[in-house]
This record gives sequence, C-alpha cells and structure tokens, in this order.
Amino acid sequence: MKKTWLLGFGFFSISITWALYNAFVPFFLDKFLTSTFLIGFMMTIDNYFALFLQPWIGKRSDHTKSSLGKRMPYLLIGMPLAALFGALIPWHTSLLTLVLFMVLMNLSMSIYRSPTVALMPDITPGSKRTQANGVINFMGGIGSILAFGGGAILYEKHHSLPFLTASILTLICLCILLLTIKERRDAISDASLEKQEKISFKSQLNRPTLFLLGAIFFWFLSYQGVEALFTLYGKNHLNLTEGQSSFSLAFFSLAFVLAAIPSGLLGSRFGKKRIISIGVIGLIIIFAAISFVESLLPLRLLLLAGGICWALININSYPFIISLGKEKSIGTRTGIYYLISSLAAIASPPLMGGLIDLMGYSILFYFSSGGMVIALLFLLGVKDIKSDV
Repeated sequence: MKKTWLLGFGFFSISITWALYNAFVPFFLDKFLTSTFLIGFMMTIDNYFALFLQPWIGKRSDHTKSSLGKRMPYLLIGMPLAALFGALIPWHTSLLTLVLFMVLMNLSMSIYRSPTVALMPDITPGSKRTQANGVINFMGGIGSILAFGGGAILYEKHHSLPFLTASILTLICLCILLLTIKERRDAISDASLEKQEKISFKSQLNRPTLFLLGAIFFWFLSYQGVEALFTLYGKNHLNLTEGQSSFSLAFFSLAFVLAAIPSGLLGSRFGKKRIISIGVIGLIIIFAAISFVESLLPLRLLLLAGGICWALININSYPFIISLGKEKSIGTRTGIYYLISSLAAIASPPLMGGLIDLMGYSILFYFSSGGMVIALLFLLGVKDIKSDV
C-alpha cells in the first residue's frame, strides 16, 4: 500500500485545485455576471473538456507505450500546464481573460485526470482496490480541507495566494510521482500489454454497468451543483461572508477525509452496493434538512454528516464500475466513469442556477435531495458482486 499513498499525491493536487476553483471562481464570475444560471454555466467549462477528452485520453492511455509507462506521460504534460494557468486565474483583467485562463486550466487538467485515476488499479491488486481508493481519496480530501480552510485565510489576504499555493503544490506532487512511481516496475499486469486487444466503449455497456452509470449520473447531478454554487448560497441566502462560506465546505471535506479509509474497508466487508446505498439515503435526508437551516452551526454539523455519506458513495463507486469489467478495460472504464460524471456536472450548475433565478436559493438543496432519490432507484437495479475489486 506504500505506492498507493504516494499515488495519493496526484489526487491531492487534483482535489486542492478543484476545491479552490469551485470555491472562489464563482466570486470572480459574480463581478461580471448577474445571472446565477450564467455563473453555473460558466462553472461547467471543465466538464465539456472532460466530456470529450477524458474518455478518449483514458482509452488512449490503455494503449500508450513509453519509457515512463502508459499513464505518466499525460501527467508530465498536464500537471505543469494546469499549475501555470491555475495561478493566472485570479490575475484576470476582464471576463474575457478570466474565461481564457479557466479554459486553459481545465484543458490542462483534462489531459492528466483520467490517467492519474487509472494508475490506482494499474498498480493495485484487485483485492485491495476498494481500500486503495479510500487511501487516495483520503489524500484528495486533505487537499480539499486545505483548499477550503487555508484557502479561505489566504484568499482574504490576497485573492491570488490560494491559486499560487495550489500551483506550487501541484508541481511538488508531480516530482514526487515521477520519483516514486515507476509504471513498468509497479504495474500489476504490465507484462500483458503486448497482447492487449482493442477495447470499445460499446462492449463495456452491459446491464449492471448501465444501471450503475445511471446512479452515478444522478448522485453527481446532486453533488456537483451544490459544490459549484454552495459558496454563493452561503453568501446570498444565509448572509455569510465569502470566507465563512468557503470555510464551511471544509467541514464537509474533513468528514470525507476521516471516513475515506473506513468507507473502503466497509465496502470490502459488506459489499459496495450496500455501503453506497447507505450513503445515498443519508444524503437524501441531509440535503433536505439543510434546506431548513438558517444559521452557521447546524449547517456545519449537517455538512460534517454529509461528508461521511459522500465518502460512502464516492470511495466505493469507482472500484464498483471497474469491477464490472475486465483488467484490460481499466482505462476505458475510467474514461466512461468520468464521461457520465462530467455529463452530470455539465447539466447541474446551470440547471440549478436557472432554478435559483426563478425560485430563489432555497431550491438548491431540495433539488439535490431529489436527485439522490433517483440515484437510489437506479442503484437498486445493480447486482453487487462478491469479489472485491
């Protein structure tokens, strides 16, 4: 599991960058745009790249051959570019330059996100993947905590400091990965690459996979809209400061971190479907309850509980989708996973933003709770498997 902890630095860099992006970019957009729908739409830029690029890059990385391995070349290109353009975002001088830096950062992130995720099953035996997913998400969660907690402090000193710090950490994480992860040495099935056949997306869409993808779409529809618009919800609906809004999300991330590794162990012990179902039911209740909250303390307590439930879902969902296919399809299935989650993330912020424009911010968590209900219905159609993959 040592390699898994080291690989976690890749997830750390991804998480800290996305957390800062989702927490503070809406405030930048709010200076230029008056419509929450338009702000929500602009926050989906990354997912358009994920929609078209990540499945293709995930599939392409399955067949890439280089001295660095099949995934690492994409990290070597994408991470420095993401660090550069991410650091430039707060230095925008107009809506045009802000959108330009956002687009370039998101394009760079799309180059290496799927290969980073696919590295985990590459170097991890099937029986350890759920626990390993808990470990790497634990590292990612630490990144989110630092982003929402420390980022809120740095943001109030100067808007550029959180983004500059994240960019430096991304470059440090890349160096750690290059020095410690050697794909040709560490990959479990690297020896079989020469015999690997072409994998098609269509061949992966069996009935259990389709039902699981339906569930994934709707729980990400719920989660992504909340993540993208929560800081505006806190500022405009609960009258919190920008710092209080972003810091409140640290409670969600803290609970996610604490529950990440136990969630993986629970998924291995009791089955991924059962543990995911508990998390989905929990978020149905919690999102509905937040709709009635009007003060900071109960909001943060509910966010703590929500972070635990999200860990039960998120830690087990990726290993679940991988387990429904074969070893040779890991990169392809990783791309499909991100395709569906990206579709949800594209739809959710503008949809929620439009509803907020029409009905007010109180609709945000009602909508999210309803999305989780639909996710649960899809999940009930998925047959769990006994083998722990």
